[in-house]
Amino acid sequence: MSSPNPSAAPVQEIDSAYPDRYLPIAEYGIIGNLHTTALVSVTGSIDFMCLPRFDSPTVFGRLLDADVGGFFSFSCVAEDTKHKQLYLPGTNILITRFLSEDGIAELTDFMPIVQGERDFAVFRRLKGVYGHHRIKLNLQPRFGYGKRGCVIEKNPEGRGYLIRDPEGEQPTMLLLTDAPLEITDTGLEAVIDLHRGDDVDFILTLNEGIDFDLDWMHCFTECRKYWTNWSKKCRYEGFWKEAVLRSVLTLKLLTSARYGSTIAAATFGLPEQMGGVRNWDYRYTWIRDAAFTMYAFLRLGYTQEAEHFMDWIRDKCMDHLQLMYAVDGETKLEERTLEHLEGYHGSTPVRIGNGAYDQKQLDIYGELIDTIYLYNKAGGSITNSFWASITKLVEFVIEHWRDEDHGIWEVRSGKQRFLHSAVCCWVAIDRAMKIAENRSLPYPMAEWRRVRDEIYAEIYDGFWNEELQAYVQFKGSDTLDASALLMPLLRFVSSQEPRWLSTFRAIEEKLSADVLIFRYKLDHGATDGLDGDEGAFAICSFWYVECLARIGQVDKATVVFEKMLGYANHLGLMSEEIGLHGEQLGNFPQAFSHLSLISAAFQIEKKNR
Repeated sequence: MSSPNPSAAPVQEIDSAYPDRYLPIAEYGIIGNLHTTALVSVTGSIDFMCLPRFDSPTVFGRLLDADVGGFFSFSCVAEDTKHKQLYLPGTNILITRFLSEDGIAELTDFMPIVQGERDFAVFRRLKGVYGHHRIKLNLQPRFGYGKRGCVIEKNPEGRGYLIRDPEGEQPTMLLLTDAPLEITDTGLEAVIDLHRGDDVDFILTLNEGIDFDLDWMHCFTECRKYWTNWSKKCRYEGFWKEAVLRSVLTLKLLTSARYGSTIAAATFGLPEQMGGVRNWDYRYTWIRDAAFTMYAFLRLGYTQEAEHFMDWIRDKCMDHLQLMYAVDGETKLEERTLEHLEGYHGSTPVRIGNGAYDQKQLDIYGELIDTIYLYNKAGGSITNSFWASITKLVEFVIEHWRDEDHGIWEVRSGKQRFLHSAVCCWVAIDRAMKIAENRSLPYPMAEWRRVRDEIYAEIYDGFWNEELQAYVQFKGSDTLDASALLMPLLRFVSSQEPRWLSTFRAIEEKLSADVLIFRYKLDHGATDGLDGDEGAFAICSFWYVECLARIGQVDKATVVFEKMLGYANHLGLMSEEIGLHGEQLGNFPQAFSHLSLISAAFQIEKKNR
């Protein structure tokens, strides 16, 4: 029997667990298979998932439109059900508990780690722990970012149900289960009586040549073994090991097993201000974000991830470096608006693609070469051809370091001579020189040294504002920018440099709300040309923690770090920004937030030795 309505009709019912139609961004966990991810709500609903790849269209997108986005939920029929969520230790296997007067039930969610994108599967097991539950299943896929409904029929070749894209653009899914389900106009439904000791399994996979055994317990055991073995390689043994390990597990979920590239965040369209217009697509590989991610991997001992990323860089980027790429190296990421989606809590427009892909941002040269330098220190291979590519990047920097660009914050209002870009041009030359000296590689030492020192001199004097007693956002401005916190972290200046210390105090005074650090004041400086406000960037707060530790205020750094951990969600996950009411804002989970958490933890531990 086929579902008679393949259009993207509104869902039949909004979960009673969603009284305001949307859960807070923080009320989600993430699972993944190193090709795509899914967000699972604390109430047990998959409300966001792209298929089959990170940057593919969604099949579940209730997070961005409660009516037509699509979801795969389990909910208790009993009223006043409470929910708890946790990861199995050292894994990305997620447990959601349903707690009611009737007893306890559990939902286990994971994706097997696979080599091919088309070997996708989500495993979901309902378990009766104590007492009796009636659990309602509601599966309502919406293909093509919610534009299209689905066509469902019983699998003519065996058990389960086929779920087809009416236009055939996305792969056909297959839901395997022994539970009897009802095909409705919008999807599949059932009410399941769950008693103590009962296990009811659901495997959502693709209806094509899956190259692995779909036995539930076998896949669970192998998935748990993969993640625990991977976690055991983590070198960090400090006070915050749990937070650091959860962060690096999250970074791993955002990394492509096929390509080695890593995305900036799992989602698109989540707002930086509730109801606002800063709603971007972060499912791409920013050179900056990926370079910082590799730094985190290298620090923690994950050299294979760095090696795989370097292969991707050598193959896709070294001939012509641009700001961001698709995970497969595609260079054109045209931005467009999904007009049919209402957006999270009405936050529109909902954008896919990213119009900043062709922006000029000079800082990425320094951040990339700094990561190559660290990769070299960790024993990575710098071949002759790779060195030739690196020298071309340095030559570009030498020729263009005085150019205006869009800067680290990707402003869309026009180019400036940004402080952070200038510092990173210095970093690009400095680290390339260090690689050459370590490897005895040929390079024009006199020229590189001359330009590096020239950049240093211009920054030291040309970006200093005597009236503010601070380094400013761009040359000639009177704007403070939190990216100045990176100056000692990138080893451009000593953490005891008087001018930088004065800048640090100015940032503390004018850009902070307790431990929350804003990147800069939107109404005073380079603008993105958009209305509205934004939250404090988590990465800026963790930069602040590192700086406190470096200048010797280790106790204060520890307190600030602990307070920042308090803004993470119940699973230790963080979005891009934190609002002044403590709410998580922006895309989720965000690589920037987690990689900077790792770096801050390391810096405090280093100072405490």
